[in-house]
Amino acid sequence: MEKIMRPISGYLALILAIAAILAGVYVNAVSNGNPAFVFPGVLLLIAGVFLIKGIMIVNPNHARVCVFFGKYIGTVKENGLLWVNPLYTTYKISLRAQNLNGQQLKVNDKMGNPIEIAAVIVWQVEDTYKASFEVADFQQYVGVQSEAAVRHLATSCPYDELEAEGAEITLRDGGEKVNELLEHELNERLAPAGIIVKEARISHLAYAPEIAGAMLQRQQATAIVAARTKIVEGAVGMVELALAELSKKAIVTLDEEKKAAMVSNLMVVLCGEKAATPVLNTGSLYQ
Repeated sequence: MEKIMRPISGYLALILAIAAILAGVYVNAVSNGNPAFVFPGVLLLIAGVFLIKGIMIVNPNHARVCVFFGKYIGTVKENGLLWVNPLYTTYKISLRAQNLNGQQLKVNDKMGNPIEIAAVIVWQVEDTYKASFEVADFQQYVGVQSEAAVRHLATSCPYDELEAEGAEITLRDGGEKVNELLEHELNERLAPAGIIVKEARISHLAYAPEIAGAMLQRQQATAIVAARTKIVEGAVGMVELALAELSKKAIVTLDEEKKAAMVSNLMVVLCGEKAATPVLNTGSLYQ
């Protein structure tokens, strides 16, 4: 468990250290080899060096983990010039938010299709004790566990709804829900190392090159079918409206055969991909 230390000001220790060194130099200079003065002078010099060794600088958003002969003493998070026991071994840890731009991974989605996926993760050290002593290298731990979490996410969800109709969450259309799933799993995986994930987002998502062409054709075919369906629905409505208006205003009286011909012509014009070429009929309706 992390313990917060509050060391004394380093300015006082620095002044005492300088004073001790200067006093030691002065005593040795005026001792003329007299052991009664040389020994205190040497002690003053040692005391000055001892005090200087305990002085440390802690920058903003940084911390120092203090260990005394293998025993964890505490963590210094206070910023500035500080002084601790010179016999402490200290380790510097950054508390700043850091970005992990994950590499593109080739994995299979829930339906077994090979895809490429990558994520950007913003993480930060929360517990310096766990980061220092629970794992061997917390930065490497973040990288390995992040890759494992992205792989697990990819295998847990289908790429899109074309592969799994009715799927609640897909990698392509999940949006914030997919990011929340990834962030939740990362926090669970990185908690033993004292790491918190502030944000996690999918930065790259695509089919693997070997199936990308086939999947693109499938998507295009689906889009064309959906567009044609809308066009036919609109054309039927327009034909129905045209027949109703002609009948309502009694502009022309058409039998069933001519209505069928008119419907056929209108459907061709409205559903065709190219503009229709008009033909002027100067005869009767039955010629």
